[in-house]
Amino acid sequence: MALQAPSLLRAPAAAERSAAAPPLRSSFSAPWAVRVPAPAARRRVARAAATAARITMRVASKQAYICRDCGYIYNDRTPFEKLADNYFCPVCGAPKRRFRPYEPAVSKNANATDVRKARKEQLKKDEAIGQALPIAIVVGVIALAGLYFYLNNAYN
Repeated sequence: MALQAPSLLRAPAAAERSAAAPPLRSSFSAPWAVRVPAPAARRRVARAAATAARITMRVASKQAYICRDCGYIYNDRTPFEKLADNYFCPVCGAPKRRFRPYEPAVSKNANATDVRKARKEQLKKDEAIGQALPIAIVVGVIALAGLYFYLNNAYN
C-alpha cells in the first residue's frame, strides 16, 4: 500500500499561511492569553525603541562647558561627563576640572579668537568680584561691630 498524497505530509509554505489565521492553541492556554507578535514585528518594535532611546540621549547631552582659563566652550556630541579624566582644553591645555557648565546659548562662532578673549575678560571680572566679596563682608562686620561699641559707649 503506497501513499497517494505526499503533499499532505509536507509543512505548508510561508506564503500559504495566512496572517489572519489564529495561532494554534492547546487546551492549556487561556482564552485571554496575550498573543506574541511575529518575529519581524518584534524586530520593528525593538528598532523603534532603540531609535527613540538614541534620540533622547542626544537631546539630553546639549549642556555646554566653558574653560575658566581661556573661555573655550566645549559643545561637541560626546557628553562632557563621558570624556576621559585626562581631557585637556585644546586652546590652553587646562585640565578637565577647570571646565564649568555654561548656561547662555552657544552660537556657531563661540570659539572664535575675539569672542573667546572677550568671554575670558568677563570671566576674570566675575572671579575678581568673587574674590573681593569675602573681604567686603569682613569690612562690613568690623564696621557694624565698631558702630555697636560706639553707640553703647555714647548712650551709657
